[in-house]
Order: sequence, then C-alpha cells, then structure tokens
Amino acid sequence: MNEGEFCKMKKKIKVIKIDAEKCNGCRACEVICSAFHAKPKYSSSNTARSRIRIHFDPLRNVYIPVFSSFYTPAECASRNKYIINGTEYDECVFCGASCPSRDLFKEPDSGLPLKCDSCEDDPPLEKPMCVQWCLADALTYEEREEEAEEEVKLDELETGLESLIDQFGWQKVIDTVARLTQKD
Repeated sequence: MNEGEFCKMKKKIKVIKIDAEKCNGCRACEVICSAFHAKPKYSSSNTARSRIRIHFDPLRNVYIPVFSSFYTPAECASRNKYIINGTEYDECVFCGASCPSRDLFKEPDSGLPLKCDSCEDDPPLEKPMCVQWCLADALTYEEREEEAEEEVKLDELETGLESLIDQFGWQKVIDTVARLTQKD
C-alpha cells in the first residue's frame, strides 16, 4: 500500500485532552517530555526537544498546552485569528505543526521535525509521561478503538528524510548518505 492510499481497519485512538482552565503553567510536562525523549532516555532535560509547549498570555494569566503534530514543508497561506475571552490570538499559538516559519517543534541540533508519539515505549506506558506528571489534571488520557478508514502515513524515518530533502535537496542528501556509508 502506498502513501495516500486508504484502508479500513480497527484503529486504537489515543487522545490527550487539554483543559486549559486547569493548567497552572508549571511546565512539568515540557521537562518530562524532553527527558523521556533524550538519548539516552532521561539523561538530560532540554525543553527545546519537548513535544509539548506551554503558551502563556500574561495579561489574562492563561496557559495553553500545545502538542507537536505534523511536519509541513510550506507555511500557511493565511493566519487566522481567534478571540478567546476578549483576547485575540494568532492561530500559530495553537498550531502543533513543524513548519518553515518558526523553530517550534524542531530538534534543536538537526532541525528535524518533532512529533508527539504519546511516549510510545516497550513495554508500553499506561499513560504518556506528560499526563502522568500533570499534577493539575490539565492533561488527561483516553484510549478507545473505532473502525476507521486510515490513510497510510510515512513513518518517522521517512518524515525525517522528507524534511531533509526539502531543506537541502535530494542530491545533497544522497551525497551525504553515500559519504557516510564509505566510512565503513
């Protein structure tokens, strides 16, 4: 099956619900996420590697958790505005995309896109680490099965390669891989 094709199947839906009214801005979710995804695991805590970020509106004293979602090689054609409790927000505040117009949700060393994986691990965790560490209960976790038509998606390696090709071009990626394989 190729990218863009669809298939019907039972799909496990994992949902992290965000209750912004409960978020107190402690950023424990950012710290544990970055530590969980460090190499080796828990060896460091650099929140630039976190797959969740807390947006803060100091005038309203409101914190809004935003999860990283998908990679896109293009910027949005428009910037919608949202008005919440009388405050106007640019849609980028709520967007989890890794895109060319900002450094948010990109690996700080390589610039590769970051995506929330709900802390997939072996053995699987009962809940993602951000949910486990959220003492304010602003983040809750649900898992359910439903029948869905699912588009075949690129895996993490393919997404990373696609991002590198968009950034540096096909030939430079091929030349670099060839050079790296010559070191053996």
